[in-house]
Amino acid sequence: MHLDEFDRRIVGQLARDGRLSTVELADRVGLSPSAVTRRLQRLEQDGVIAGYRAVIDPAAVGLGITAFVEISLERQNDEALKAFEAAARKCPNILSLHLMSGSSDYLLRIVARDLSDFERLHANVLGHLPGVARIESKFALREAIERPLMVVPERPPRS
Repeated sequence: MHLDEFDRRIVGQLARDGRLSTVELADRVGLSPSAVTRRLQRLEQDGVIAGYRAVIDPAAVGLGITAFVEISLERQNDEALKAFEAAARKCPNILSLHLMSGSSDYLLRIVARDLSDFERLHANVLGHLPGVARIESKFALREAIERPLMVVPERPPRS
């Protein structure tokens, strides 16, 4: 999908503040509210804007530990990957799950209340996910950068 400068401005402003009203958004990007509404509908229908949500600070709700967990599976066939992913989706502490290239099959971002809570997750959840052969955990000391995708790059001109 081709995004023009106004589309990129709209996406950038919403990434900064998803609670902007259509009128505020229109003012910031230099379009009328009706033009912004039409563009928003198109961006949503085309999947550029995948959704809207509040960003919750894990520490503020008692989840003070963030761990990145690498998991290797016994097998990497479609059936094994689907079974692992389906089971992992059931654990609300797993915030993201990425199929990876390299020495591990998956990288997970997990939150826990504390080390005891993480130990419980490791033993009772991660260790029981289907097909797990190896688990390696790394703990985040602090988050240095966290940002939404705010800039939609222009596509280079076709030659």
